[in-house]
Amino acid sequence: MKQINSLISEMIQYDSGDPKRIQHFLKVHSFAKLIGIQEGLEEQERFTLEAAALVHDIGIRLCEEKYGNCSGKLQEKEGPAIAAAMLEKLDFEKNVIDRVCWLVGHHHTYSNIDSIDYQILVEADFLVNLYEDQTPEEACRAALNGIFRTESGIRLCRTMFAL
Repeated sequence: MKQINSLISEMIQYDSGDPKRIQHFLKVHSFAKLIGIQEGLEEQERFTLEAAALVHDIGIRLCEEKYGNCSGKLQEKEGPAIAAAMLEKLDFEKNVIDRVCWLVGHHHTYSNIDSIDYQILVEADFLVNLYEDQTPEEACRAALNGIFRTESGIRLCRTMFAL
């Protein structure tokens, strides 16, 4: 918990001056943690998931500066190295850093989701993005049917968007 709190503080500092981005990663973290608990993830897997949820969009700023846009594929390309540097600075274990970086490098790839931490990260990000983007009901329903797989994520999506 101490490392997660340190990571939260570091991410808030990293995104200083951008409250929308800070709000985004905090909400994704909260949903990922909730779904992870409800789906019965073991403590270590949930810890790694929570770290990934906090840094999942860490590549956005660099992508905007370097490419003039922050498409999902560019975030997946640039985000892992930035995440690794931050996690190393905070003394996260190598196996956690490696998994977090893998998740950051795939969090906009929705085919072949083959692990529970990956599925939960995608669902948590979708829950927040659907709301923040004021997604129409039909598109929310399409996301529910096409993306969500965990019982907890499905229940949250249905409840939040009255589907």
